[in-house]
Amino acid sequence: MVDYHTAGQPAYQYGGNGPGIGDYMAQEDDWDRDLLLDPAWEKQQRKTFTAWCNSHLRKAGTQIENIDEDFRDGLKLMLLLEVISGERLPKPERGKMRVHKINNVNKALDFIASKGVKLVSIGAEEIVDGNAKMTLGMIWTIILRFAIQDISVEGKRQICARERERLFRPVMVNLFGTKHPNQNALTSRSTVNPKTRWLACACAETAANRICKVLAVNQENEHLMEDYEKLASDLLEWIQRTIPWLENRVPQKTMQEMQQKLEDFRDYRRVHKPPKVQEKCQLEINFNTLQTKLRLSNRPAFMPSEGRMVSVSSTPYRDLFEQARERHLMESLKWGSTLNHLAVKRGFFGWGGGEAIRVPQENCFLVTCPAYQRPPFSLPHSELDYYDSPSVNARCQKICDQWDSLGSLTHTRREALEKTEKQLETIDQLHLEYAKRAAPFNNWMESAMEDLQDMFIVHTIEEIEGLIAAHDQFKSTLPDADREREAILGIQSEAQKIADYNNIKLSGNNPYTSVTPQIINSKWERVQQLVPKRDSALQDEQSKQQSNERLRRQFASQANIVGPWIQTKMEEIGRISIEMNGTLEDQLNHLKQYELNIVEYKPNIDVLEQQHQLIQEALIFDNKHTNYTMEHIRVGWEQLLTTIARTINEVENQILTRDAKGISQEQMQEFRASFNHFDKDHGGSLGPEEFKACLISLGYDVENDRQGDAEFNRIMSVVDPNNSGVVTFQAFIDFMSRETTDTDTADQVIASFKVLAGDKNYITAEELRRELPPDQAEYCIARMAPYQGPDTIPGALDYKSFSTALYGESDL
Repeated sequence: MVDYHTAGQPAYQYGGNGPGIGDYMAQEDDWDRDLLLDPAWEKQQRKTFTAWCNSHLRKAGTQIENIDEDFRDGLKLMLLLEVISGERLPKPERGKMRVHKINNVNKALDFIASKGVKLVSIGAEEIVDGNAKMTLGMIWTIILRFAIQDISVEGKRQICARERERLFRPVMVNLFGTKHPNQNALTSRSTVNPKTRWLACACAETAANRICKVLAVNQENEHLMEDYEKLASDLLEWIQRTIPWLENRVPQKTMQEMQQKLEDFRDYRRVHKPPKVQEKCQLEINFNTLQTKLRLSNRPAFMPSEGRMVSVSSTPYRDLFEQARERHLMESLKWGSTLNHLAVKRGFFGWGGGEAIRVPQENCFLVTCPAYQRPPFSLPHSELDYYDSPSVNARCQKICDQWDSLGSLTHTRREALEKTEKQLETIDQLHLEYAKRAAPFNNWMESAMEDLQDMFIVHTIEEIEGLIAAHDQFKSTLPDADREREAILGIQSEAQKIADYNNIKLSGNNPYTSVTPQIINSKWERVQQLVPKRDSALQDEQSKQQSNERLRRQFASQANIVGPWIQTKMEEIGRISIEMNGTLEDQLNHLKQYELNIVEYKPNIDVLEQQHQLIQEALIFDNKHTNYTMEHIRVGWEQLLTTIARTINEVENQILTRDAKGISQEQMQEFRASFNHFDKDHGGSLGPEEFKACLISLGYDVENDRQGDAEFNRIMSVVDPNNSGVVTFQAFIDFMSRETTDTDTADQVIASFKVLAGDKNYITAEELRRELPPDQAEYCIARMAPYQGPDTIPGALDYKSFSTALYGESDL
């Protein structure tokens, strides 16, 4: 056991002295001893100290009834120190034996000593034994250290006993606002009763503390309002700059420019937007926290400047045309790829069409020769016995012989011409057959070359496999095509052989077609060259589509995990925010651990983003393996982060409300159960009809008549000052616990200023600077209006209008 007894020290009623209060305790030493014998004064001490302890213990959901008995086990004493100091003490022992109680009290006394307070004649045994005077002395020591002294330190000056007495001589108010019966006696130094002097000091510190607390709350609220306005203004300005960029649909001239636009959009999604999402979430958190603090401090609800409400800031943010922007870019890329294909195709073949095949008709002719008849010769010379008849006969014979020779030659010529005619007819038939077969074969080769050189655009493995199958089928027809080519060339060769054999000189090309064997061979060779190139192109495209398919499957595999995970976490957060498992601190710790786990999941989103970028660069436009797109994942992830942050903020605000209003854990659970009962859709808020049903069940007269509607509208203006149309759980708690609220009011602040002003209706700048910390004094001086009453003096300030403005409709 730690011994706190100090030999040789005088035994004062209130134990020891802390830093800055030694003079006061030494001055009061003489009359403190006399008070030990005053039962009425001891009763007043018990009542006052019990009320002071309960004002703090209620924040932890408990209280004491008997100050002598309830601190004996040390548990509530440790809890009281934790509440007023804001620090954690060592874990208490839960046993009921005396040694356990002594150990717990020693832990509390060690904590007090660690704060520089010297405890005199106060030991753990006395507290455990229920020694009333030692217990009261310990509580007074705690008050001196954690209430009065801290106020003096915050004000950066020390307040002596005489000054405390002077400050509170005009009015005596106890720690909790009740008028002291001996107030009228405190009109001069000679009439001050020593029994009430310590209460005067406590009242002086309470008044100063009340004003400092009110001003600190108001300054903090103003700072939060300024932060909200600036953050909302910056966010709206960014949105207004971003929307025109997202709506820009100016077409680009090249694929490179479109790719650059898509890369800029990726930078926007990855670099520029996430911080703005966090700012938007922080904006909502700041707004909710500010409204909670204003409600808890009895201030009117904060109404942001026009256009800077949370709902207004959120709406354009949700309406950013990101999906339309990304869809436009991808469609532009797809269209640009198609245009490139058409441009290349036009460069290969031009835009002109082929000529129709004409088979000219030639006129045929037959060479005819007149029938041969030997001319008749008369022989008058023989009959006349002409002297030279032999010569004449010889000449006639010669003529007849020549005529017979001419007839023989003519017959031979005729036969030769008839034979040639038949050979030419055969050649003509061959030419005609050649033309009939060469023309369609030529058309087939031209079509084949066009198909083999045609650029293809496919987006799936099935499409490229279909092209490969069609190409394989085409290749299977090549042997038949080659045989047809050889047959066509054979016809031309046969015709040439006939002409050569018969020494027939053909005039020019085939009269029935312009397709020569050289053209056929040239195009056939071209087809033979294009086939392997087509094979290579199809194989390359097949490899590309197989790679694309792997990208699709990789993305789908990851997305089918991340998507349901996000949905599951959203549902779990919803359940956590609705269910009441453990204390609010347990829920807060659980949610923060939950938030940490969610943030640690971010690398999975980054992997998905990288896979999505590869998919976009590969111009993959669909994925049949998953229903989740990257946009779905992004939106879900942003909603998840926003929801967990908002839920944490709601629990923090609930803790703030609970501590400010002294709501117990059991009451919080009852509030949550009632709220969940009327929250039929489990959306985390009550609609007007749901809230009205709740009020009716609680006995409020809000039935559907004029009076009931007026009362309901009044209540809705309290719980929903921003006219959002819903009642949050935070507002529900505030409404349900409004009767137990322990908050400052304008009248209380006016009374505190009146104490500092020496019971005057005004206060001067000098008094403010003397009684308040410098920053808060200047804050009041800058905002207080000059006092206009009949008893005014130069420099008088109106603290009443200032106090009223703190709680009314004003810019504060």
